[in-house]
Parts: sequence; C-alpha cells; structure tokens
Amino acid sequence: MSLTVAGGPTRVEISLALGPVVARSDIGGLCAGLAERLRGGPGGTVVCDVARVARPDVVTVEALARLRLTARRLGWRLVVTGAGPALVELAGLLGLVEVVREAEKWEQPGGVQEVVDAGDPPA
Repeated sequence: MSLTVAGGPTRVEISLALGPVVARSDIGGLCAGLAERLRGGPGGTVVCDVARVARPDVVTVEALARLRLTARRLGWRLVVTGAGPALVELAGLLGLVEVVREAEKWEQPGGVQEVVDAGDPPA
C-alpha cells in the first residue's frame, strides 16, 4: 500500500494503491494503516487504485469494502479507480458493486434494467 497526499485548502485527496495480490491477512493492516493516516484529517477523498491487482477475487472485494468502511467511519470517501471488468463483475455477484463503482453515476450493475412502477411519483 502506498499513500500520497495532494490538494489545497479546500480539497484533500489521498492516493492508495493495492498490489498484485491481496491476502486476507493483509486486510487488517491495510485498514489500520489507512485509519492512522486519515484520523484527525479534514476529510476528503481516498482514491484507491486497483489497476495492478492481478487476479481479483473475493478477498480483493472484501479488502475494498473494509477500506471503504474505514474511510467512511472517519469522514472520508473512498473511490476505486482502475477496476477491470472481472473485479466489477465479481463485486456485482457479491452484491457489492457500489464498492467499485461510484453511486453517483446511478448505473445498474451487470445489465440490470431499472423498472419504473406506474404508481411511483414522477421524478
């Protein structure tokens, strides 16, 4: 894991990169290291680059979910970049696609179509 800080007085951004392999035994240390770095900070965005992850698996998704939770608990937002189709698909199968996709995009995972109920009020 590497951390760098960028930004000015109004924006703080911390970069985090995951290596080619994430082991379940690494997750606690990743979260503790991130919490230590974020604690007492002004809040902002943690950008987690997963482009180097060689073979995304359930442990990778778990690590991202726990890192996101750690950031949120400390008033930060975690954004994942570099997620390939395999990681996005796996996160979707686990019901955690929001971990690797921005919720603000309002995209439905894996070809799911949103159905509008005639009884719903207009948007």
